[in-house]
Amino acid sequence: MLIIAFLGGMLTLLSPCILPVLPLLLQRAGGPAWSPLLTLAGLASGFAVLASLAAVSSAWVVEASEVGRYLALGLLGLSALALLSPRFGTWISRPWAWLGDRLHGQARGLPPALSAWLLGFAAGLLWAPCAGPILGLILSGAMLQGPNASTSLLLFAYGLGSAVALGAALFLGRGLYQRLRPSLGALEWLRRGAGALALLAVVVIGSGASAQLVGSGASRTLAVLEHKVLDGVPRLLDKLMPSASAADLADLGAMPSLDGAVQWLNSAPLASADLRGKVVLVDFWTYDCINCQHTLPYVNQWAKKYADQGLVVIGVHTPEYPYERIPANVAKAVARNDIHYPVALDNQYRIWNAFANQYWPAHYFIDAKGHVRYQHVGEGDYQGQEAIIRQLLKERGQPAG
Repeated sequence: MLIIAFLGGMLTLLSPCILPVLPLLLQRAGGPAWSPLLTLAGLASGFAVLASLAAVSSAWVVEASEVGRYLALGLLGLSALALLSPRFGTWISRPWAWLGDRLHGQARGLPPALSAWLLGFAAGLLWAPCAGPILGLILSGAMLQGPNASTSLLLFAYGLGSAVALGAALFLGRGLYQRLRPSLGALEWLRRGAGALALLAVVVIGSGASAQLVGSGASRTLAVLEHKVLDGVPRLLDKLMPSASAADLADLGAMPSLDGAVQWLNSAPLASADLRGKVVLVDFWTYDCINCQHTLPYVNQWAKKYADQGLVVIGVHTPEYPYERIPANVAKAVARNDIHYPVALDNQYRIWNAFANQYWPAHYFIDAKGHVRYQHVGEGDYQGQEAIIRQLLKERGQPAG
């Protein structure tokens, strides 16, 4: 599983989710040879720490991770401003230089090394990878077993795979830096350009607009590649994942329980028994998942179009990262996406585990008798999914116009 996690992390270089933090990492391309390595190590460490905290539901952990996110944005913003203005960079480096002199005398290499690692660690706190099947398996396992060394090791392997892939990008950036080095004017403009891009990335990430700036095509490509990685180890796949070869509209069993949500939005708490006689679409999502954001407009459209004919859409918000556990953040995302159907806040992964789900997003289609008839994972095939809704409504005895 460590190898699978590592390969899944490497594939993130092909994902649009990496774009917001790439300018932040390219800042180190012109530094000493060890600087990019420490930055990448910091990235893997920061991601592993943040993702490990997703398995902890304590309120203080959630609040601390939210504060840490803002601190990381501040650190990266200062780093970007230092690139734009050498005078500002000299000013903010004085405390580090003073501390280095006091603690280690002549060991003046420590502050730059620490700076490189902290930059990567901060980027790791801000980086939200596209939630493909490999990361979904790791995080769902963490929620089942709770935080432990094995889960943290898998998450570090995932982050390390991403760091290795990003190392190639940093190597290319370093080559460009060396070629431009004789031309101080060009190098100065390159440094300022990197600072401007990094500052823009901080603004984009802080505003939550990063998901709207990337397309869905690369996300789907990444998901396909991750599935191929998983398919290459069938024994492990059989142990970790249910078979996805069920025939269309087969009877997949009774609808699992909806118990366990910490809060409901747009509705009083619902139970599976309350939905008998209705066609139900259960959508597992999380608000900072790019793939989920691409599917939400279609789910919203179906909820409005078929509500009068007996369709009930239920969003199950199962958080991927600690800051997605905060109800106020979810409520803002629900309002921002104009969602009016019921949304269950599944912070404890109770509903997720009841459905034996493994992915964001995942759609479960339930007929009027309360039986699961179809499951769709990821983006795409929206016409096919709508056809299933129409078929189940037809079986219910309502016209599907």
